[in-house]
Amino acid sequence: MTDEQEGSDAEDTAASGSAPVPPVAPRTQRPPSDRLSGNKTSVCSRSYFVVVMVFFHVYIINVIALLFYVHYSSGGQEDASQSRDAPGGQQQQRAETRRPPSKADFLRDVSLARIEGIRVGHVQSVSLAPGKVHDMRTLSLKPLLFEIPGFLSEDECRVVMQLAQLKGLMESQLMVQDGQEDLAKELNLSPEEIFNLLDINQDGQLQLHEILTHSRVRDGIWLTPENLREIYAGLKADKDGNGLLSLEEFRLLSSDAFQRFLLQRGVKRSQLVRNSRHTWLYQGKGAHRVLQDIKARVTRLTRLPSTLVDLSEPLQVVRYEEGGHYHAHHDSGPVYPETACTHTRLAANTSTPFETSCRYITVLFYLNSVEGGGETAFPVADNRTYDEVSLIQNDVDLLDTRRNCDKSNLRVKPTKGTAVLWYNYLSDGRGWVGEQDEYALHGGCVVTHGTKWVANKWINIDPDYQRQARYQQLVSRQPEEEDDEGWTPDPDLQHSNIHQDL
Repeated sequence: MTDEQEGSDAEDTAASGSAPVPPVAPRTQRPPSDRLSGNKTSVCSRSYFVVVMVFFHVYIINVIALLFYVHYSSGGQEDASQSRDAPGGQQQQRAETRRPPSKADFLRDVSLARIEGIRVGHVQSVSLAPGKVHDMRTLSLKPLLFEIPGFLSEDECRVVMQLAQLKGLMESQLMVQDGQEDLAKELNLSPEEIFNLLDINQDGQLQLHEILTHSRVRDGIWLTPENLREIYAGLKADKDGNGLLSLEEFRLLSSDAFQRFLLQRGVKRSQLVRNSRHTWLYQGKGAHRVLQDIKARVTRLTRLPSTLVDLSEPLQVVRYEEGGHYHAHHDSGPVYPETACTHTRLAANTSTPFETSCRYITVLFYLNSVEGGGETAFPVADNRTYDEVSLIQNDVDLLDTRRNCDKSNLRVKPTKGTAVLWYNYLSDGRGWVGEQDEYALHGGCVVTHGTKWVANKWINIDPDYQRQARYQQLVSRQPEEEDDEGWTPDPDLQHSNIHQDL
């Protein structure tokens, strides 16, 4: 074997990475200088190989690490974006099989923006459409209430009214029906339990305002103190004539005594809690462009995720003729453990006996300027305290919008195109729905001359964040053909008193 072959074999051995084989003793002894040269070449080859391999592995590891970073970083942004747009709901397929988010996760990912009122009279500019800026004025802080002139154009007001007329309007409240189901019987409440529910101040006597509040909610008939005294006399309920009902006197009355008495006398439209006609206009895909534009503008105004607005009630359009009114009320009621929100009843316990409309925000649009009356009244706006008992004092009923609208703390005059926004709930301080704002009590003053047209857009949010999350997950699995907004209307619900308007 020649010297060149030996050197080549040694290099091959080093390149293969195996342990070097002791060289076979040469037949001819090489000079020392040749041996030193061969060793140097072998060492350099191995060092070069090791360096190359180290750099190659480091490069591969960096590439893998970069791929993992990009994957998880984009995945996190995607999840965060979905959480902002759809709290706990409409996400990827893999998210649909997950359990509803915990309280901590849900509140961390979703926060309900609230407009700052600053102070009464404060004006701030809001951009609701490309190239157009609106002035928004704070009308009160309790409730948090704003007025936005020019929210709708004259053409938009006209289109909404025409669409409502084309669809047809129905009575907002049906005349009281004989033989309606008595909730007290359904819940198996005793007279003593009902008496204690009505006795707000727990003094053992039912005052006029305590009976009036109960009758209005149950029967939908607006009774004045004078009316109630007539009923007492007709039923011979107040034996001692002191204007109060004791438990013994209350026991003598049947649960539907007031209703039967009123039916015998006959009920006029002016005696109803509300006197108007209304219809619902859907704003989802395929709806008129004006209706979709209004919904988009409301979304920008409220600064809420579009999914919450999309899954809320459609636009309600209401017409009041001369003499029309709506006595003071709350658009949304308090939610107790045994209460379900109407819009999330799909995700609620089916055994829940009570339902209420959970309307976080009300946006009211005036579609025309009213010739006489028709103001929106807020009887206790910015009061120092809220006292339900003081609403009816000395035969002055602040809830009565036919007779006492001028005594309300705040009245908003209907002007074509103007929008009014208020919050029906407080914040819980952690970015979600808190307690009901009792100061949001409001009503529609009687129209003394002309006709009044308004539209209502309610933003429905369940104060139970987990139930809202479950609801949106359920809706995200429903076929879109049910409704172009993902909101399935209930025909019975549309005719019930649960839909409140102004």
